[in-house]
Amino acid sequence: MSESQEKISRREFIAELLKKSSLAVGLLAAGSFFVHRNPFGKSKTVMTVPSFSVAPKDIFAIARGNNPRQITSAAIKSAGGMKRFINKGDKVLIKVNCAFARPAWMGATTSPEVLSEVIKQCYEAQASKVYVADNPINNAKLCFERSGLADAIHKADGQLLLPSENSFAPVRVSSGVIGVWPTFYKPFTMCDKLIGIPTLKTHNLCGASLAMKNWYGFIGGSRNRFHQNIYQVVAELGEFISPTLIVLDATRALIRNGPTGGSSSDVVTKNTVAVSTDQVAIDAFGLELLGIDKAKVKYIQLAESKGIGTSDYRKFKHFSEVKI
Repeated sequence: MSESQEKISRREFIAELLKKSSLAVGLLAAGSFFVHRNPFGKSKTVMTVPSFSVAPKDIFAIARGNNPRQITSAAIKSAGGMKRFINKGDKVLIKVNCAFARPAWMGATTSPEVLSEVIKQCYEAQASKVYVADNPINNAKLCFERSGLADAIHKADGQLLLPSENSFAPVRVSSGVIGVWPTFYKPFTMCDKLIGIPTLKTHNLCGASLAMKNWYGFIGGSRNRFHQNIYQVVAELGEFISPTLIVLDATRALIRNGPTGGSSSDVVTKNTVAVSTDQVAIDAFGLELLGIDKAKVKYIQLAESKGIGTSDYRKFKHFSEVKI
């Protein structure tokens, strides 16, 4: 082989190597895109979540007082009592906010006292089983233990459902930003009714984390990518889940550094629990308690435009407010 032929061969070899390397990178990128768009593969069935709504949307009850359990009971009673929503033999799923490994006093998670009372009320309405679930950002078991929610569930004879790999499935969450996404689906297959118990707290991205944002805890995968479209995503979650009831834990409020909190100075006492069949109404009320103008929180308007609910809760036919 001549020197010129050898040089050509080397050039051809390098060119061919670069071509193959580029092809490999391209295939890897395409594969990553496919996984992002369809993380389950073609063989997996896409699931849907049914509506759990059983009552008119125009129910709103507020109770204020110093005892979290008493005001929770009073708010439910003012809304017509738990038997209005739960039938004998029903299996009830409660979605709390337990996203972080924080003690209850930090205001980042649902109050154990409020949860205990809701479980008690479900059993008094003759529910056959009460499950409690969330898919926390931190270690799930640790989150439930540190928040005091695990102990509250145990003492109230509820059953904690912790997320595991086989409890997720591809679910049609929306036709918008979220689309089909890995979702903590197994709890939905185990229940007849669904109650959300969000806590009252600010959120550094969307203003406040309340009823509709609480459903974010059902989403799996790399859900932080949805932060870029957070208002649209919260509204889509409100459309995705039609709950039986929302019980807003506003016994204390995380008014700064939400959603995680950081110190006792971030938390103020509100001594309030609100109950409604309309999650948009609950969110509007929560914003009022936090001193946030609802006009500045875009997911409220988006949710109303989707027909999910209304923020004008004081005009509801079944509106009540009690102090005990």
